[in-house]
Amino acid sequence: MKKDTFLKGAFILGMAGILVKIVGAFFRIPLVNIIGSEGVGYYQVAYPIYTFLLSFSAAGFPTAISKLVSEKRARGNIRGGHRVFQVSFGILAVLGLVSFLVLGLGARFLVDHFIKSPSSYYSVLALAPALLFIPLMAAYRGYFQGLKDMTPTAVSQVIEQIGRVVLGLGLATFLLSRGTEYAAAGASFGATAGGIAGLITMLVIYFRQKNKIFSEFQPIEQYEEESVGTITKDLLRIALPITIGAAVLPLINMIDSMVVLRRLQAIGFSYEQANSLFGQLTGMAVTLIQLPPVLTAALSMSIVPVIAESMVKNEIKSVQSDIKSAFRVSLLIGLPSFVGLAVLSTPIMTMLFPKEPASAGQVLLFLSFATLSLSLVQTLTGILQGVGKPEIPVRNLLIGALSKLVVTYTLAGIPWLNVKGAALGTVTAYTVATILNFIAVKKYTKVKFEFVQFALKPIISVGIMGVVVYLAYSIVYPILGNTLSTAISIAVGGTIYGLMLLITGTIVEEDFALLPKGDKLAKVLRKAKLLK
Repeated sequence: MKKDTFLKGAFILGMAGILVKIVGAFFRIPLVNIIGSEGVGYYQVAYPIYTFLLSFSAAGFPTAISKLVSEKRARGNIRGGHRVFQVSFGILAVLGLVSFLVLGLGARFLVDHFIKSPSSYYSVLALAPALLFIPLMAAYRGYFQGLKDMTPTAVSQVIEQIGRVVLGLGLATFLLSRGTEYAAAGASFGATAGGIAGLITMLVIYFRQKNKIFSEFQPIEQYEEESVGTITKDLLRIALPITIGAAVLPLINMIDSMVVLRRLQAIGFSYEQANSLFGQLTGMAVTLIQLPPVLTAALSMSIVPVIAESMVKNEIKSVQSDIKSAFRVSLLIGLPSFVGLAVLSTPIMTMLFPKEPASAGQVLLFLSFATLSLSLVQTLTGILQGVGKPEIPVRNLLIGALSKLVVTYTLAGIPWLNVKGAALGTVTAYTVATILNFIAVKKYTKVKFEFVQFALKPIISVGIMGVVVYLAYSIVYPILGNTLSTAISIAVGGTIYGLMLLITGTIVEEDFALLPKGDKLAKVLRKAKLLK
């Protein structure tokens, strides 16, 4: 897979991810306005428990499937790649069933004795059935990613989100009259509806392409079938470190929710006030900082099979080239997102959540740097998984997560910081993991990043963008008010950033290869003397 091809795969997943987030905004924003930060608090307390259990089945296996299928196809063993998918499907079916039973039967104990949030019980219970369907969908996604076909994953993500939004919002509205905790549970059940819709989508796509897939199989006499035990061992070798890493943050988030709620109450907030502040952090600010990294998450998924194939063929220069491309794209996404969210933190929160206090904007301001570090850590994790070092991001994420707990416990107990201390804890976690991953990538691939191209030019571009955005909002706000001023400032910022990237030569003509009709756009910019 050539550089432009893997970037196009990332582009497909990234665009789907953006669409998913846009659709999700039609879920989260009205949901906050329907059930308030208190209801969002119940909803967010339930999710770390759910994602923790889901990580055991749906986190590491798609990457493992993708990597093994890609490696076998690189060696000409097409049928062996499909065999990996079949075995992994059975494993994920069993894991999904076990996770469903654990969450369904243990929900009351978890919320009463571990999380200490009894009102979140129905939200936890409503999420349990999703654990039956999402792991099976993950098996199909991993297989198609191994084929370097990102479209099925992209389509299923969109369908899954639409199902989640439609049923989740509908149930939240319908159940509101029974109480906030029931409305939050209705919203949570949307994940189950989305999982079913996404799985059906993957089944339809797979059976439509089944004949084409089977037609590529080599004759049976040329195929040495691996045992279930051998394939399972190979899957676990890759999936287990990734799964542990994926389980770290949900586990830390569960502990974090307990720590934050208790620390806030210890400094004088009531349970309701603490839960509301926690909702501002996890249900509002975190949602916004996770939007830009959707693109880098797509890049991370797309690059794993590419680097794995190049490693099998011992094409080290190709590996280094792909690493530099992926890292640069991540940096160019994360930097403006961080600066934009920081400069417009309060205006954005006021625009999206008008019923919430202005202090919610301060939470976003403190959390905004995590957008950059999260974008980079995702891509660096995918790179390390591709080169066969999946255990390293796990170790680094664990170190970051432990740092988060220390910082959160310390800072959340300071009255003037309160929940903003927890935001700084999250920033610490991703920053520590990013630095350690970066060091590991350089160590194992010997890749070199040019300071001017990878640091100086992007920083100059984003710095000028930030100043212009601040001035634009300050000038327009007295005339048009917050909502229009915020929208205009974002548009101006995006335009200035794009122009600065062209003027400084941060992006070059070959970067347009990943865009639809990118060659035509490059030609226009070249004529205007904006493209070097």
